[in-house]
Amino acid sequence: MTRSADGNDESTGGPSRRQLLKIGIGVAVGAGAIGPGAPSAVANGPYDPTSPTIATKVKNLSGPVETGPLASPWTDLGIPVRCPNGSMLFVCGDTFDGDQVGSADWRAPVGLRSSSADLNNLRIDGSVGGGHANSLVDEPHNPVGDKFTTAIPSDVFVVDGVMYMHLMRGVIYDTHHTDFWRSTDNGESWEYLCQWPGDLHGGQFQQKTYAVADDGYCYVLSTVFNRDVQSGMLLHRVRKESLGNPDAYEPWGFADGGWRWNAPAPTTVFGTRKWGEMCFRAMDGKYVLTWLNMDPLSIRAMVFALPTSDLTRTLEQTMILPGAPGQEIGNLVASPYGGFVIPGSTFGNFHIVVSQWYDPKNYRIMQYRINMLS
Repeated sequence: MTRSADGNDESTGGPSRRQLLKIGIGVAVGAGAIGPGAPSAVANGPYDPTSPTIATKVKNLSGPVETGPLASPWTDLGIPVRCPNGSMLFVCGDTFDGDQVGSADWRAPVGLRSSSADLNNLRIDGSVGGGHANSLVDEPHNPVGDKFTTAIPSDVFVVDGVMYMHLMRGVIYDTHHTDFWRSTDNGESWEYLCQWPGDLHGGQFQQKTYAVADDGYCYVLSTVFNRDVQSGMLLHRVRKESLGNPDAYEPWGFADGGWRWNAPAPTTVFGTRKWGEMCFRAMDGKYVLTWLNMDPLSIRAMVFALPTSDLTRTLEQTMILPGAPGQEIGNLVASPYGGFVIPGSTFGNFHIVVSQWYDPKNYRIMQYRINMLS
């Protein structure tokens, strides 16, 4: 969501996610309308997109009909991970029961499950917790002044049959620390591994996403978790067997006239921007990064050969653009965010999870197929 200086969602005129969480979400959101015409996706950079890709909505994955029976009619993010048992787990953020967002039973994160991992047959038919999706880890939403804590997932992935989950903890957009968890039972229970302080690397190690490579490493891109703040994007690598050891993360940086691993400090690999959610994956012998671009608002993708490729010279491809409620078609989505790659995707058959929130009864995750991704 885009937000004005007073915290309102510019695309709807209603309170932003930050305002709602600050006051405990127990309010009704006034729905508004986006002005005619979607904003341009071109930011006037030499490698910005000149035209959008072609996108098609496949289905709603959550909502009163889809996930209401699991006490989760209102949820977002839905980071997808294919579990070792073959099911697909969607790890969601702030989740509520009741007749609208904020009504009751605030949980985060939760795990909603599709027994099928087939891209053509995803349907949430279960959860971690059975008929009531439970919080995957303890998060009591403690008051901090006039705000409340929460636990927002930034990534979930699998290495050698073990599932890993990274969470951002504290008041939303004011991350106190991040922590890291693993599961050996397909996401049913989670074991704490480690944490990082929220101010590490100037806060640019808060929102992390991991690409699992075939060279023994996981490659980690990270930014500040605050859409209102300019942030660099940092690159680290870590041996797969050392994922839970903070000291094992090696920074990629510019030092002594060149780029190298284990530089004295990490260097941004993509200038500075206002970043939303992002997803970094190894796929089909290459790497793909998808992210919520805040200015101009769009969900974008880049495809490149190596984790250390020059991202400043890599084509940015627009997948999703903002549209007006009730006038959504193709790749136009009212109040879009997220954009996580669904496992099983190929560049010829690319699927992402897109979140949406523009009023108290339009807060969901959706499946989109993206065509013509270069």
